[in-house]
This record gives sequence, structure tokens and C-alpha cells, in this order.
Amino acid sequence: MPAAMTDMATTIPAKVRAKRSRTSPLVMPSRFMLRVAILLIIGFLVIPVGAVAIGSGTGLIPLPFEMFELAGRAPILFPAHMLSSAMALLIAPAVIAVRHRAQLHRVLGRLLGVFVVIGGLTSLPVAVMSHSPALARAGFFVQGLVWLYLFGAAVIAIRQRNISRHAHLMMAMVAVTTGAVWFRVITGTAIGLSLPFEPIYALAAWIGWMVPLSIVLSRPRFVSAVLNSGKPTWAR
Repeated sequence: MPAAMTDMATTIPAKVRAKRSRTSPLVMPSRFMLRVAILLIIGFLVIPVGAVAIGSGTGLIPLPFEMFELAGRAPILFPAHMLSSAMALLIAPAVIAVRHRAQLHRVLGRLLGVFVVIGGLTSLPVAVMSHSPALARAGFFVQGLVWLYLFGAAVIAIRQRNISRHAHLMMAMVAVTTGAVWFRVITGTAIGLSLPFEPIYALAAWIGWMVPLSIVLSRPRFVSAVLNSGKPTWAR
């Protein structure tokens, strides 16, 4: 029996090391490249989109005609939605970046939560009052509901000390938050390529947040590995 235990102790770690050595040359570069891509997205897409949304919500940047009309019909709800959603978009990367510093993470997370709740609640009437196509309005409305649900579920998870579930739900919530970025990328591309705008606009209202959400939900271990390279992962 001691001999058998010795064999297991020596062979199993060897197999694990061999497996890691086979996978690490491929996995590590992919993690690095993904981190670089995330930084580029934050710098060239998230921050500009958030800044423009703040400018639009405060009146510093002129609104397109359709949004100008909507702002006139909802003079409180629309600016509140634009400003709070923009702040949530801008704060989310910082909350993730300080995830290993508990006190700061907690403070920024609560601030993020305030903006998510305001942005999510105001998104519902704003979507209904919009003159966008019905499919687009439905997409915006459902996005707001999913956004609020994921945040609420994440709060419940952390109060139950379920850190793994909390982290997974928060990453899903952030993925939905980025829908504002991808929506503008899709619609801007449609304009640049002179594609039919209205149907693409309607589809973008769904695709913009559903695709990043699907990626996070379908690849939790990979997302965890990218965020916590060299540390214990939360996706188990």
C-alpha cells in the first residue's frame, strides 16, 4: 500500500505538470492578447462613448434629432439615464481592476451599483417613450431588465458570501453594460458602409449586449483565468 501511494504521489503531479506545460504556451499568449485587447477597448471605445454620453446628458454635446425629441418628452428621465449609464460604463473597469483590494473594491462597487440601478430603472420608461422601431425598443427594455436582474443577483450572492457566483454575475452585468459601446460600433459601421440603417439599428439593440453576455456566460473559466492569472480563480 505505501508503494502504491508513492506511485500516485509521483505520477499524478507529473501528469498535471505535463498537461500544464502542453497548454501554457498557447493559453498564456491568448490571455495576454486578450488583456491587451481589453485595454484597447477601454481606451478607444469605452472612455469615448462614456464621455460623449455624459456630454449628451448634460447638454454639452448636441443630441441627434431623435434623441433631442426624446429628451424633450422626458426632460428628467433621459438625462438621468444617459448620465448614470455613462458613469456605470466608466466605473466598471475600475471596479474590476481593484478586485483584489477589498475595501476600495467595495466602495467603488457600491457606487457602481447606484448608477446601475438608476440607469436600469430609467432605461425602461425611456425605451417605451422612444420613437425607435418596436424591435429596438424591446431590445433596450429587455437590456434594462437583464442589467438590473444581474446586479440584484450579484448583490444577493455576495451577501450570502458566495464570492464565486458574485464575481460571475458581476462580469455578466458588465458585459451587458458594454452593450452601449457595441451598439454604437454596429450602427456607426452601418452608417459608414451605407447599409440599411433601421433594421441594423433594431438588431444592434439586441446583439450589442447579448453577444458579450453570451461570451461571459459560456466561457466563465476563461474569463476568470484572464482576470486572475496566477491566482485562484472564482469560476470552479
